[in-house]
Amino acid sequence: MTIRRLGMPWAAPGDRTYSLPNSLIVKLALGEAPDAAPALADVRRGAAAAAASIDGGPVDRIVTRYAGGVRACRLHAAARSAGALGRGRQGFDEVEQLTGVARTFVLQAPTGTSIGALVDSLAQVTTVESASPNYVCVTPYEASPRGDPMGEDAWAARLMVRAAEALAYEPGDPAVMVGLVDSGVAPDHPELSGRLRAGYDTVQLGGDDVAPGIILMGDHRRDDSNPVDLWVGHGMGCAGVMSALGLGMPPGLAGQSQIIPMRALGAAKLPGKPIPVGLGAIADLDAAVKRAVDLGAKVINMSFGSDDAALAPSSPKPHADVVRYALERGCILVAASGNNGADTRYWPAAYPGVIAVGAVGADRHACAFSTRGDHVALCAPGERVLTAGLTGYQSATGTSFAAPFVAGAAALLAARAARRAVPIDGAIVAELLTRTAQPFAGGPAPGCGAGILDAAAALAALDAFIDAALPEEERADDG
Repeated sequence: MTIRRLGMPWAAPGDRTYSLPNSLIVKLALGEAPDAAPALADVRRGAAAAAASIDGGPVDRIVTRYAGGVRACRLHAAARSAGALGRGRQGFDEVEQLTGVARTFVLQAPTGTSIGALVDSLAQVTTVESASPNYVCVTPYEASPRGDPMGEDAWAARLMVRAAEALAYEPGDPAVMVGLVDSGVAPDHPELSGRLRAGYDTVQLGGDDVAPGIILMGDHRRDDSNPVDLWVGHGMGCAGVMSALGLGMPPGLAGQSQIIPMRALGAAKLPGKPIPVGLGAIADLDAAVKRAVDLGAKVINMSFGSDDAALAPSSPKPHADVVRYALERGCILVAASGNNGADTRYWPAAYPGVIAVGAVGADRHACAFSTRGDHVALCAPGERVLTAGLTGYQSATGTSFAAPFVAGAAALLAARAARRAVPIDGAIVAELLTRTAQPFAGGPAPGCGAGILDAAAALAALDAFIDAALPEEERADDG
C-alpha cells in the first residue's frame, strides 16, 4: 500500500513512503491556530484565498528560510459550517479543537523545497504539535472481470459469513449510513440503485505532486460532490460487498443501509504497472473521513493504509486525529489490515478503536498476503470475492474486500440496535464481532484475530446483550 523505489530528493533521509514534493501537514498547539486561515474546501471552490502567513512568528520564519513562503489552508472545515460557502473556518466545536482537526493545516510549498528538512525544523517549535510530509498511499489489488457472476462459487464468501441468515434476521435500515472512503463509485451501476447518498470528492492531485513516471488519470483536481470513479474500481468492489441489490450477485451485507461515497483515492498508473491503482494523499483521505462523519456516517470503511515500517521514525502516524474525531462522534471504524503478509502495522487499521480486518480464502485459512498483528480483530473473505465492478462484475482479492464484509455486519448491528432503541458504538461492535467469530480451519491463526466473521451470530449476540438489561416482557423474540 505504499509506493517504493521512486526518487524523493525532497524527503527526509530514510523515509521510504512516497510523499508529495510540494506539500506538508502541520498541526498547531491548542490555542495557536490563526482564526483568519481559510478552510481548504473554500480555497478550492474559489471562495477564499490561501493564507501567506501562519503565525507571524517562528513558524513563518522557518517557512521563509526553507521555502521562501507557502500557501496555507485549514485541512478541515467546521462541521457546522461545511455547507456555508466561504465560512468553513468558522464554528469549530470542542471536539474538533481537542482532537486537533480544527488546528491542522496543509501547507503548499514551492517546487524544490526540502520538505523533509522543513518538517524536521517545524517539529522543534513549541507552538507546533506535529509536522509531517503529506504521504501518499496506494491501493493496488487483484481483480478480473466476471462474465458469469452467478456461477456456482458466487455464494461461497457469503455462506462463510452467514450473510443470508443475518439479512433475514435484520434487513438493515436506510437511516444507517456507511461512509466509503475510497476511489469513488459508478453511480449508475444497477446493483447500487437507490443505495447511494450524496457524496464528495476530495482528491486534489496535480502533475507537480507526483514523481516522474506516475501518470494521473481522470478527475484529480476538483473538490466537488461528484465522487465518480472511471478508472480504478476499488471503491465499487467494496460497495458491492456492502450494498449490492442482488441482481446479478449476492446481496450486500449492509442490507438496506445507505452508502456515502467519498472519493479520496485518485487514479494513477505507476511505472511498469499497466493496471491503474488508487492513489491518495493523507490530507485528501483525512478530509474525506471527516466529511463522512459530518455527513452522518455511522460506519466508515477504510480500505487503505500506510505501512508503519516505511514511515520516517520521527513522523507522526497518519490519520490519528480523524480517527479520534470519528470515535468521539460515535462512529464505528473498520479498516483493512494490509496486504504484505508480514507481522506489522498499517495505519489507520492499527489504531485502538478501529476494527482491523484480515482476509481468509475459501478454505477458511488466513490468506498468505494478509497483514498480521495483535491489533487485527478478525478476518473475512478476501480472495476472489465476487462483487460489483465499474461495469458489470469482478472477482477481487485483498484485505480491502474483507473489510467491507465487517463494515456491512457493523451496519446491520447498528440497524438492529436502533430498531431496539439502544445506542451502540465501535467498542460494543468489536466485542460482539470477535466474541462470535468462527474458528479458522486448522486452529488459531496467530496475528489474524479471533476468527472468521459470523454476521448472524453477532446479531443474535447483540439481542442477548440488550435483553440482559431489559425486563422479560421487553426482550426480543426469535428476531
